[in-house]
Amino acid sequence: MQMLSIESTSGSERPFAEFLATRLKTDGCTVQTFEVGDGTLNLLFSWGTPEIVFCTHMDTVPPYIVPNTEKMENGDMKITGRGSCDAKGQIFSQYSACVELEKRGCSGFGLLLLSGEETGSFGAKAFVNQWPGAKYVIVGEPTDGAMVSASKGTKSFALTFRGKSFHSGYPEMGESAVEKFVDFMNKLRSADFPIDPVLGNTTYNVGKLVSDNPQNILSDCLKCRVYFRTTFASDKIVEEWMSSLEGVEVEAFGGDTPMHYTTLEGFKRKTVAFGSDTPRLTNFENKILCGPGSILVAHRDEENILLSELQEGMDNCIRFYEMLKEKK
Repeated sequence: MQMLSIESTSGSERPFAEFLATRLKTDGCTVQTFEVGDGTLNLLFSWGTPEIVFCTHMDTVPPYIVPNTEKMENGDMKITGRGSCDAKGQIFSQYSACVELEKRGCSGFGLLLLSGEETGSFGAKAFVNQWPGAKYVIVGEPTDGAMVSASKGTKSFALTFRGKSFHSGYPEMGESAVEKFVDFMNKLRSADFPIDPVLGNTTYNVGKLVSDNPQNILSDCLKCRVYFRTTFASDKIVEEWMSSLEGVEVEAFGGDTPMHYTTLEGFKRKTVAFGSDTPRLTNFENKILCGPGSILVAHRDEENILLSELQEGMDNCIRFYEMLKEKK
């Protein structure tokens, strides 16, 4: 509840990081802070020399939502508020596991807390040049406690449609950028991207849609962003399809490729369609993606997590540590 009471919307998470650097320090760990370069911080808590690193992010999406608790009929506790599952609930479970491992006399693990995940993984991109890395990273995101076997990739594009402004009573004398956008959307809806046997369909979303023309004047310019969730089968095809468009200016911003992840026996498994810092953490040999809570409530006004899910997340982290230590 202390963590949830501190707003840490992307870009303004530095005070939260400074709070955690003090609040989470134990007698058995060291704390390192790393400047990301945009005013935010990354944190690394180390118990010995980490070979296994638990990792999640400190920033949250807007708007800030005040936390609350609700006692359930079955005796469980529902915790609400921004970040309750994405990703302060992850911090709570992973840190609780670290404290328990310290009590058991374990070492060789760490807790990495990153900034800027929600807006482009800026903390993760900086961290790969700030620390040499380790054998395993266990990234906490809301996966319903299941180990992720594969995740979709992302591809982002900025589009600009040019028209010719004219009185809307005489549209034949001008050229509407809005009509060009509509033609593009019809083409995109009919695009035959392949269905992947592991990750399924390719999806997309349109955002930052802007056309400032008055209602009685044809639009001379419309701009938007298109964000794809790609699969192993479609990742390259989407790039090629977008680069082949005519009559529109396309700026590619790249993104992440679809990924396979390390999984362990005895855990639920699933694929996911959301992104995370994981692909950017190239200084780790093996990547695991797993955490408590549901992605279906993340980023929503009703974001929440159960106390029992946080406990399960902690228990899973301890099991991961024990199983990975045996793999040495």
